[in-house]
Amino acid sequence: MAGAAKILVVGPLGVGKTTLIGTVSEIRPLSTEAVMTRAGERVDAVGAGTKTTTTVALDFGRMTIDGELVLYLFGTPGQPRFLPAWKELARGALGALALVDTRDLAASFDALGHLEDLGLPFAVAVNAFPGSPQHGEAELRDALDLLPGTPVVRCDARDHPSSVRALIALVAHLIHTATEQP
Repeated sequence: MAGAAKILVVGPLGVGKTTLIGTVSEIRPLSTEAVMTRAGERVDAVGAGTKTTTTVALDFGRMTIDGELVLYLFGTPGQPRFLPAWKELARGALGALALVDTRDLAASFDALGHLEDLGLPFAVAVNAFPGSPQHGEAELRDALDLLPGTPVVRCDARDHPSSVRALIALVAHLIHTATEQP
C-alpha cells in the first residue's frame, strides 16, 4: 500500500503519546511540551508518576512503513480541557492510536469517547509502565467498553519495534475497516 495517512495518537495526560511519537519518528519530532505550572495543578490531574511537562498544542512526527506508506502522526494534548481542539486535529485523519495505562484505565474514557463521537476508527495500545497491573484482553475490552473489532495491543512507547507494531495494528485495522463489505 503506497500513499500517506494522517493518524492521531491520543490518550490521557502522561500516557506516553509524546514518547511514542519521538520513538518512531524518522524526523526530529515537533513537540509543544511546556513545564506544568502550579495554576494547572487544579485542572490537570497528573496521575501516577512525576510528570513535569505537558503537551499544550500537539506533537508531530513521521514514520514510513515498508518504504511506501507514510504515517503523519499527530499527538493530542491529554487533558480534558483540550478535547475541543481534537476536532481540528482530527480533520483529515484516517484513524487513531489510543494509548491507555492500566494503572488508571478510567482516565482513558474521555479520549475513547471522544474518538467514538468523532466517528474515527481506532486501535487501543496498552502502554507498559513498570509495576502496571496486567489484565487479559477480555478484561481490558470489558473495562474500556470496546467494540469486538477494536484491536487491543500491548506496547512500550519507549521501544521502537513495540511502538511500530502498535501502529501497524492500527493500519491493518483501518485497511480492514475500509474494505469491509456492508
